[in-house]
Amino acid sequence: MKKLFPLFLLLMVSVSGFSQQADTLSIPEKFDRIYRTSSSYQEYKVIRKTRFQDLKKQVSDSMNSIKSELKTKEQLIRQQKDSIKNAKEVADILGADLKQTITQKNNIQFLGLEFPKSTYNLMVWGIIIALAVLLFYFIYKFKNSNIVTTHAKIELSELEEEFAIHKKKALEREQKLRRQLQDEINKQRGV
Repeated sequence: MKKLFPLFLLLMVSVSGFSQQADTLSIPEKFDRIYRTSSSYQEYKVIRKTRFQDLKKQVSDSMNSIKSELKTKEQLIRQQKDSIKNAKEVADILGADLKQTITQKNNIQFLGLEFPKSTYNLMVWGIIIALAVLLFYFIYKFKNSNIVTTHAKIELSELEEEFAIHKKKALEREQKLRRQLQDEINKQRGV
């Protein structure tokens, strides 16, 4: 029994080494190893069922992990495509908003119509110049009219003075004529 214990220990170490080594091998290497370690019967290779089951389990586990990894990556790709699509939609919306903002910034709404700023500035300065010209024209006309009115008032006051003098003289003449008439009437009656 004492001789069997070191042999048993050696067998355990080699099995554990085999399982650790088997875990690090790739799937084609594992198939090659099973093929090499299998025995032959006539022209056929005989594989131990336990090794075949272990290999089958490892291949199945590898396939399942690859499938789950593939699903995870496909889901990640789908999420990234959706986020790219959303980002493009947001970028399109922001681009449209930017164009609209630039248009609004470069245009001014005046009397319900939208004009470019340069046209609006020309129009405003045209209106200001036209109003200034009209203002100077009306000031000129007012001054001329004021001068004419002032002369007319002066002439009117002179004419009123002449008329007042004329009226006074006419009244004096009339009174003189009435006195003379009354004197004549009194002479005629008193005669």
